[in-house]
Amino acid sequence: MQRKIIETADGSKTIHIEDWDEHYHSINGAHQEAMHVFIKKVRERIAERKEISILEMGFGTGLNTFLTLQMATELNVNVNYFGLEAFPVNKEELEALNYNSLWSEGSNFFEKIHDSGWSQKVEIHSNFSLTKIETKFEDWEAIPNTFDFIYFDAFGPRVQPELWTIPIFEKVFESANVGAFFLTYCAKGQVRRDLGSVGFKMERLSGPPGKREMLMGSKSGCQH
Repeated sequence: MQRKIIETADGSKTIHIEDWDEHYHSINGAHQEAMHVFIKKVRERIAERKEISILEMGFGTGLNTFLTLQMATELNVNVNYFGLEAFPVNKEELEALNYNSLWSEGSNFFEKIHDSGWSQKVEIHSNFSLTKIETKFEDWEAIPNTFDFIYFDAFGPRVQPELWTIPIFEKVFESANVGAFFLTYCAKGQVRRDLGSVGFKMERLSGPPGKREMLMGSKSGCQH
C-alpha cells in the first residue's frame, strides 16, 4: 500500500495512504487536530486529579501519545497510557514526520515512545507510563472499568467501517471507568447513535480546523 509523508496546513506532517486517499491526521493541521480533539479536552476535564489512565484506539504515529506526555509533564499529572495498533509505522516514516520539533524539550521522548517494546509497560517519564499492544481492535479483549479517557483515532468509517461498530464500542464502554470521556474527531450521526446505544451520553462539540464538529461521550454511574 502506497504511503507518503505530506505537510499539513499548520506545518506539521502526516502520512497519506494513497490507495485509500486517507490521512493519519488532518491535512488542515495534524498538530492542531490532535491538540483540539484530544489534549485540550483532557486538560479541561482532569481538574485537580494527579493520576489518569488513557486508552488510545489507533496509536499510529504516536503523535497523540507524545502530546499527552508533554501535557503530563507540564501539569505534573501521572498518566498510564495504553495504545492499540494493528500496523505500526516504520522507523523511516517516523523520522520523516519530525514530531520532535513540536516540543523543544521532548526531543528524546518521541524516540523512547517508539523504541519501547510491545506488550509491556514502560516508563517513558516519571509522569508517564506506556503500554503498546500490537493488535486489531476486533481481537482486543476489553479491560473492565480501567480508563478515564478514550482517544478513538481509528481511520475513518469510509475506509474502515469495521472499526466503527457496536461490538467495538461495547468493548470501549466496558473498559471505561464511571465518569470517563470518549473523544473522537468523527461526527457522523450513525457513529453518535451507536455510541449512545452502548451507554455513552453523547454530545457534539466544535471541531478542529477544517471540521465543523467532533464527538464526545461520557459514562455515567447509571446506565440504561
